[in-house]
Amino acid sequence: MADDQTETAPPPQPLGGSVRTLPQNARPLGPTPPESELDVTLRLRGPQMQPRLQAAPMSREAFARQYGASESDIARVEQFAHDHELSVVEVSAARRSVILRGTAAQLQGAFGVSLTLYGAGSVTFRGRSGPVNLPPELQGVVEGVFGLDNRPQAHPQFRLAAPVGQPGVAFPHAASSSFTPPELAELYGFPAGDGAGQTIAILELGGGYRKADLKAYFAGLGLPTPRVTAVSVDGGRNAPSHDPGSADGEVMLDIEVAGAIAPGAHIAVYFAPNTDAGFLNALTTAVHDARRKPSIVSISWGAAEPQWTLQAMQAMNSAFQEAAMLGVTVLCAAGDDGSGDRVGDGLAHADFPASSPWATACGGTRLEAAAGQITREVVWNEPGHGATGGGVSEVFGLPDYQQGAGVPPSVNPGHPVGRGVPDISAVADPLTGYQVRVDGQNMVIGGTSAVSPLWAGLVARLNARLGRPLGFLNPLLYLNTPVRDIVDGNNGAYAAGQGWDACTGLGSPDGAKLAALDGTVR
Repeated sequence: MADDQTETAPPPQPLGGSVRTLPQNARPLGPTPPESELDVTLRLRGPQMQPRLQAAPMSREAFARQYGASESDIARVEQFAHDHELSVVEVSAARRSVILRGTAAQLQGAFGVSLTLYGAGSVTFRGRSGPVNLPPELQGVVEGVFGLDNRPQAHPQFRLAAPVGQPGVAFPHAASSSFTPPELAELYGFPAGDGAGQTIAILELGGGYRKADLKAYFAGLGLPTPRVTAVSVDGGRNAPSHDPGSADGEVMLDIEVAGAIAPGAHIAVYFAPNTDAGFLNALTTAVHDARRKPSIVSISWGAAEPQWTLQAMQAMNSAFQEAAMLGVTVLCAAGDDGSGDRVGDGLAHADFPASSPWATACGGTRLEAAAGQITREVVWNEPGHGATGGGVSEVFGLPDYQQGAGVPPSVNPGHPVGRGVPDISAVADPLTGYQVRVDGQNMVIGGTSAVSPLWAGLVARLNARLGRPLGFLNPLLYLNTPVRDIVDGNNGAYAAGQGWDACTGLGSPDGAKLAALDGTVR
């Protein structure tokens, strides 16, 4: 008897690490309009990258040839797009990214998801729960799918010294209660220089800056206004509001601190939507920007590890490794909400992307000074004004460079051993914060988001002195400890002590020791 069975294609399967859960306070508002157009980013696999860094960084062109997505994998994604009537918006082999566009109905069918509108507090977003599904021909080819869900992915890590418009916002008169960035450079002993020839990339997921504010701020410091370029990613743009307490505070803080430390550097600000896709695309765009060629990336946005999908953390961690291979230093704020990191479940949580083992995580201190000298520096933990993040990752294992650092097991049940956060620190307490200008107002701002651009400006000076990039800092830092150890204070679950700790890492900058680094890991 003839076999009349017909062979059917295997069904789509869940993409590992793509499961999303909804916030506890999310309430459904109805389905996403089926004809609304959406963009999604597919992150493709690449050849296995070297676990150890080369003696010299790779050029972006060489990296794209050796580690970019293959033409055959890109062709498979393009065929998938054709099969589901999706448009191919952008292809980047170097970034291993393909951006597809389609209606909500088409994308729900293509990826086997249900997209619903939700409200959570004052936020409305398009969300999904469960995994993304892929056909067999894309399994192992696509490492992540981003943008189906557009909930806010991260928050800026800055804190105001006082509410906008209330006493204490204007620059305090006492030098011991707030500082200009050049004053901090003097206190920490930064080597002379202006970072000429370097490009500092700053990632922003909202807000904006005004040229008039920058001109007024730098003129007030007696410094030239640095060259600042706004780069649009995924439709993000420089969009300042009239609210200094908004994301404008983050944008202006980042530019003004980095620019005041390294006024000769070019500052490229990559604006992207505050989504997992926007964050990833801003990062990969900056890292692989062959036109502006950033040597430093400063990131002041983040969220606790449980608020990310595994696919997002893996994709960004991979991009940070790419940065290291290209000789690009990546600095990430470690969070402003102590060891709990805003989660509210009674457990300790590390903040991501600071917890990536390929990033340099920046924690915060409280700094006091007199007569041009530091008199006291302790862990930042100020009731009502925030506390430095820091802790032990439950996603990433202990990296080689921390093997001898004394990173303790997590305080959480099971006491997992993982990547310790932060690596370094500097002043972050808003009550001993940074004098900046935002939306026409002089203000004092703190937060670990100020530490990232401070170190970014310092690295720009060091790179310019060396005539080449320091690149991935962590192996250098842990071998040489060119910092001031901070031994007093706690961030909740973790306390400071001699050597590395989960509050301030190795410590705050020691400019003389940092100036002696030659970028060689011995």
